[in-house]
Amino acid sequence: MTAPDRFAAEHWFLAHGLPAVVRRGALVRGVWSRSAPALAGFAVIAASSILVVALTGAHTIDIAGRPTAAEGLVLALVVLVVPVAVVVGWLVSRIGQWLRRRMAAALSVAVIVLAAVFGGPTSGVIANLVWFGVIVGAILALTATGVGSILGWAAHDTATNLALISGMFVRALPVVLLTFLVFFNTYVWLMAAIVSRARLWLALGFLFLIAAAFLVSSTLERVRPILDDPDPQPTDQQRLADTPFEHLPDEPGTDELSHPERANVVFVVTSSQLGQVLTIALATGAIFFLLGLIVVSPELLDSWTRGAGRTDGHFLGMILPVPDALIQTTMMLSAITFMYLSAKAVTDKEYRAQFLDPLLDDVRLTLVARDRYRASLPRR
Repeated sequence: MTAPDRFAAEHWFLAHGLPAVVRRGALVRGVWSRSAPALAGFAVIAASSILVVALTGAHTIDIAGRPTAAEGLVLALVVLVVPVAVVVGWLVSRIGQWLRRRMAAALSVAVIVLAAVFGGPTSGVIANLVWFGVIVGAILALTATGVGSILGWAAHDTATNLALISGMFVRALPVVLLTFLVFFNTYVWLMAAIVSRARLWLALGFLFLIAAAFLVSSTLERVRPILDDPDPQPTDQQRLADTPFEHLPDEPGTDELSHPERANVVFVVTSSQLGQVLTIALATGAIFFLLGLIVVSPELLDSWTRGAGRTDGHFLGMILPVPDALIQTTMMLSAITFMYLSAKAVTDKEYRAQFLDPLLDDVRLTLVARDRYRASLPRR
């Protein structure tokens, strides 16, 4: 295999969420251009702070009571900034030329620096530069270690299956209806009004760990046959057409999977499933949040929380004109939905047929390409 072919093969493995296969030097090489999508997305978020400062004259979002016209624009910005950042990151990821990607990364960092000077979370430029510098460094580190490629592949897989995810949402309607009864429960709202945000995050983390344990244990059982023997299939030659592995022979078992490669496979399958389940849970939470905005009046909030509920809410350092109890109730319902769907994903045959089996087949194909790639390398 020539050097250009090896470079193309390593890029293919990174794009398919299997960085453990490539050499360590390949992960570091091109880290700047490979980080461009994440840097562009963060640049959008950082640039939004400039607009916040321009509209409110403050570096923090503090909106209590009825918002003014400027504060209404800030609220719209809060809602739209993450979707816009995702779209911008996706557009940058579609750039095929590495030179243009480097330019996009450099432009993104320039926007981030400007945001630190004219916006940012604090009024101190140095503090903003430090905060943003840490985030940029974390993005580069995740890319250099290969974690970014795994997360990117999981996000791409989730976005690709959005149409099928809606079917899973329909199958989750029974728990959604049950959650609806929980939503209109006085004691739930009273607890949401009293419990601290730190305790709530601990509870959500506990539920997330339990749900992740469900998926990891199930993934290990389903992935083990592929890890032990990724048998080539007759259709592999057609599916690997126009890839660096098209003309390489199948030689399974020539180089056994290492422990990092096995962990990589388990992690990429688990993260993909977590991404799909989390998407549905967040969509469910968004529905209940909008429902709460419609039906929860100050009088009803005072009745449900026995006077303990605040009419303004705190979230990610922002003060919003939304009842804090509504925010916390929505977070709890999203976590419960996430936990239920994670358990359902382990036992639901239709889910396995629609999501897990195609995912495992893609992983098997990647491992077949990995065997071809390793067999083509010179023996030491």
